[in-house]
Amino acid sequence: MAQNTKFTDELRLAAAPIWEADLEHPFVRGIADGTLPTEKFKFYLIQDYLFLLDYSRVFAHGVIKASDEATMAIFAQLLDGTLNTEMDLHRGYCEKFGISAAEMEAAPIAPTTHAYTRHLLNVAESGTLAELVAGVLPCQWGYAEIGTTLAEQGGSPEPLYQEWIDMYASPEFLSFGEWLRGLLNGLVAAYSPSEKERIKNTFLMSSRYEYLFWEMVYTQEEWKI
Repeated sequence: MAQNTKFTDELRLAAAPIWEADLEHPFVRGIADGTLPTEKFKFYLIQDYLFLLDYSRVFAHGVIKASDEATMAIFAQLLDGTLNTEMDLHRGYCEKFGISAAEMEAAPIAPTTHAYTRHLLNVAESGTLAELVAGVLPCQWGYAEIGTTLAEQGGSPEPLYQEWIDMYASPEFLSFGEWLRGLLNGLVAAYSPSEKERIKNTFLMSSRYEYLFWEMVYTQEEWKI
């Protein structure tokens, strides 16, 4: 790693092909130009709701694994913000598409949503705090990058898709990703090259699942049997 280069910069460089593919995925481009079929976006909203339930559980593990009160407090804030504020906003946003809370709660979890959340929960339960952060970072950081990129490109002509872009390009959302990157850089400062490689592999695995999530919702993936 070059002098003064942060570990998270190295992670971002390693994941560059995946993240570039995210930005070019037809689901994301459909949000940008307003052409994404509503049914695909509704499928995404339901699967994202199911994803966020387990994402919240991962943050709860962050509270447990944190070694100081300040870090515990931030993870508790992330848990509260995701489980209460973000979920409430999500439900309100879904209502604009005619999706009720009962419909989301009753929906079956799609194969990729299930696989991605099992990956995150496994890392949260059995890994270190650094691995946990590396696992959730592609979602937090990746959405912020997509939101800001689409906003810089002019946003979407579809008002409800523009609302989605605004949410993930907001300073409040970006700040959590920045905090997570700072935490991870501090946690790995004394790590050996082999330990850092393990962290990088976790980050790349979650990055791949992020891409597969876009693919899943675009194809409206179902269980084959």
